[in-house]
Amino acid sequence: MSFFLPRIPVNSKVVPQANGIEVFILTNGTHTDLVLPIKNEEKDWSKFIRFEDTIGKDSTFKYVAFGWGDKGFYLEIPTWADLTPRIAFRAAFGLGTTAIHTTFYKSMQINESCKSMYISHQEYNALVNYILESFQKGTNDKPIFIKTTAIYGNDDAFYEAKGSYNLLHTCNTWANNGLKAANQKASLWTPFDTGIFYHYK
Repeated sequence: MSFFLPRIPVNSKVVPQANGIEVFILTNGTHTDLVLPIKNEEKDWSKFIRFEDTIGKDSTFKYVAFGWGDKGFYLEIPTWADLTPRIAFRAAFGLGTTAIHTTFYKSMQINESCKSMYISHQEYNALVNYILESFQKGTNDKPIFIKTTAIYGNDDAFYEAKGSYNLLHTCNTWANNGLKAANQKASLWTPFDTGIFYHYK
């Protein structure tokens, strides 16, 4: 199933929008992020994801990446060597909570790990809404910032998320569903980043 279903395309005949908004998919070799411009006429993410939540507090970035996943994996496993049976079991069977990891970028470099697409304003708004609905929100409808030392650099932050991570709904399934919501090329279903990037060769 994990081999064949990712190869079945969804929205395979989508046409790039000549005057559309550029968004990206980005992988670190395991995990897929959805990358959007920080600010445009449709959405100003800096009013929702604060630069001040990062160590660097740099406000000159142009893009913000969103990744969803198991909170235990994100915060307790800086390397695969730190993976414990307890964390693996809880994640595999949906027993833990989830988080959204955001990372700011000043530029995006198109390569095998980063693909670009131009989508319509309507499709972009659908993607924005999909991401927003994945956040748990607190007062004033703002995301709930997770105070942690388990950050990956000076330009990232974690927030509480909705949903349950498990073997059938992974970080890459979440990103793949975001592409579906935006009417972009995606897998019918995939637990892996390779399932997504297979359709962007």
